[in-house]
Amino acid sequence: MKLIDTHSHLYEPEFDDDREAAVARAREAGVAALLLPAIDTASDRRLFDLCRSHPEYCFPMIGLHPTSVNDNPAWREELARVERYLLDPPAGIRFCAIGEIGLDYYWSDAFVAQQTEAFVAQQTEAFVAQLRLAARFDLPVAIHTRAAWDDMCRIIEAETERARADGRRLRGVFHAFSEGAAAFERLCGCGDFRFGIGGTVTFKKSGVAEIVRTMPLDRIVLETDCPYLTPAPYRGQRNESAYVRLVCDKIAELKGLAAETVAAATTANAEALFGIRYTEKNTERR
Repeated sequence: MKLIDTHSHLYEPEFDDDREAAVARAREAGVAALLLPAIDTASDRRLFDLCRSHPEYCFPMIGLHPTSVNDNPAWREELARVERYLLDPPAGIRFCAIGEIGLDYYWSDAFVAQQTEAFVAQQTEAFVAQLRLAARFDLPVAIHTRAAWDDMCRIIEAETERARADGRRLRGVFHAFSEGAAAFERLCGCGDFRFGIGGTVTFKKSGVAEIVRTMPLDRIVLETDCPYLTPAPYRGQRNESAYVRLVCDKIAELKGLAAETVAAATTANAEALFGIRYTEKNTERR
């Protein structure tokens, strides 16, 4: 079985004590590749070092996370680094996507209490700028959305049309998709987008599980978001990329399919979307 974790933060400090062991466990679980979204300047070095130490296994993205825009006076300088790296990548680094980018209003209570429209405006500016970089450089995007789905749908519709008018394309994955059928159908109408399904699909009374039952398999990619969003039965512990196998198994159960069928389809989806190439030796045959 060959799997791809399309959203792993294995470079984060939570793995400093056993990062190589976590990589080994992922390989043993059948994970053929890890896609690593960026957050901001503070984590760039860790991300790049991991990708250099595991070429053809760890694939980097570059982007500015929406929560790194919040209350950050240097966020435009952070945003400029994305374009700079795309024009002149660091040695040994080839970006597979622009991410993790998007909108996150969940942490905005202080801003909302102050009735500051600047908060939303700044996140929107950073998000739209990175979507346009993605169209310009013909790279997919990894999109983070929390408590902002109406704005997300509106922006994606507008920017997809803008890209088409310019003879370009916008495509990518909605990371940790958590909305219902209406948002799913609306976003599918924008074109070549996939939906990242992770550990929340295994939670009891999961709303994600209900939408996954009806999602076409060709719209799904697998992810962990490790060290966050750990699937059952390890919920409450640190997540890791090896657990993407549990996500695959749960989707198979929900859809009444063999796990091998889900693995093959979602891996093909990720390979096509992100254009990644790797060798078979990365995967333990099971």
